[in-house]
Amino acid sequence: MEQPASAPTEATNTTRAVQSPPTGDLAQLRKVTLSSLLGTTIEYYDFLLYSTMAALVFGDLFFPSSNSAVSTIAAFGTLAAGYVARPLGGLVFGHFGDRLGRKSMLVITMVMMGIASFAIGILPTYDQIGVLAPVLLVTLRVVQGVAVGGEWGGAALMVAEHSDDRRRGLWTGLMQLGSPIGFLLSTSAVMLATLLPDASFESWGWRLPFIASAVLLVIGLYVRMSVVESPVFEQAAAKAEAAAEAKPPVLQLLRRPRPLILACAVGIGPFAMTALITSHIIAYTTSVGYSSSTVMRVLVLMSVVSIVTIPGFSALSDRVGRRAVSLTGAAVAVLYAFPLYMMINTGSIALLTVALLFGQVVQSAMYAPLAPMLSEMFGTDVRYTGVSFGYQFASLIGAGFTPMIAASLLVASDGSSLPLSLILVGTACVTILAAWIASETRGKNLAATRTEGN
Repeated sequence: MEQPASAPTEATNTTRAVQSPPTGDLAQLRKVTLSSLLGTTIEYYDFLLYSTMAALVFGDLFFPSSNSAVSTIAAFGTLAAGYVARPLGGLVFGHFGDRLGRKSMLVITMVMMGIASFAIGILPTYDQIGVLAPVLLVTLRVVQGVAVGGEWGGAALMVAEHSDDRRRGLWTGLMQLGSPIGFLLSTSAVMLATLLPDASFESWGWRLPFIASAVLLVIGLYVRMSVVESPVFEQAAAKAEAAAEAKPPVLQLLRRPRPLILACAVGIGPFAMTALITSHIIAYTTSVGYSSSTVMRVLVLMSVVSIVTIPGFSALSDRVGRRAVSLTGAAVAVLYAFPLYMMINTGSIALLTVALLFGQVVQSAMYAPLAPMLSEMFGTDVRYTGVSFGYQFASLIGAGFTPMIAASLLVASDGSSLPLSLILVGTACVTILAAWIASETRGKNLAATRTEGN
């Protein structure tokens, strides 16, 4: 059920709402959307590039072992380190984004990610500097995680707070294209690099996609510096004379944690499915007989599919509600968990393609409503913190450890895909429960001032 503009936000029962400020002209909204799209594209290109390389070469280059499965598990462990850092980034940048503004934090996160990714591209391997190599790799992965943790929430809010209440899903859906476009670019870059002879790819070819991210960084910063601050934040900041004396946003959220818990739980299903059908699927499919080049081609097709489905499902949530889209996607994920791996295990490239492409459609239905839904669950004075921390903690639980757990369960179950299907069922059920409990937020007025009584 939609709440009127004067209703309290879910972040607190004592939040007062004000009339929505003007959101600027359409040209400015388009520029803000483009800026957020480029920012999330760059962030996810860099972050997901690491995931792919962890499955392909990082195990041997940075965690050498006589057992290839152990090396892969160790590489996925560094993948988890980035996800562990994401809630920290959400907390830090969310705090300052709620106090100082969205735009300045987004510039910092973009620079952090670009520098960390370029440094990975020139990092010496274990054979060159010994144990210092994996230590530095993990450190740079943590920097990536902190940057991504602050990027997504701010990018989503810049678009959500510039757009009107009735079409928020449409515009935030366009912003969320940064994830599939970033994945498409990173996957394509890896595909080009893998065209090199194996020896060349493993010695220096894998570095090229990381180094190339510097070009994306320059373009992204140029666009991002030209946008204006969120009008909703500026209006709230102008009225918040006592903001410096207010409790930190995270403490305000923890006093009434229900929306934060729901924001986290609703994202666990889509993140876990992403981890299984993108990051972990490379290691799994090559272990059952598919070539890595075949799998990479299918992953590119998945990115193309999500470019259509993510804005489509997000816009649909403007009409039927955020909960309806999320619940439907999660329910289908439960039903599809076992057929997904049954088709993959046939060894048929055609069935592999069908299985993963439909899996991407299902994942998009769960993922697409997150940006508008989470933006509408919190008041302006705590929104950056609430959205970022909820989203990034969901990514940690749903995706951070899933590839490593999946790889370990495969070894323990002698290669059976049953544990993988059970992971998908369990995490999708968490999303179903959270979406069922949460109130519908579609069309909610975001122009809420700071929390009273602080």
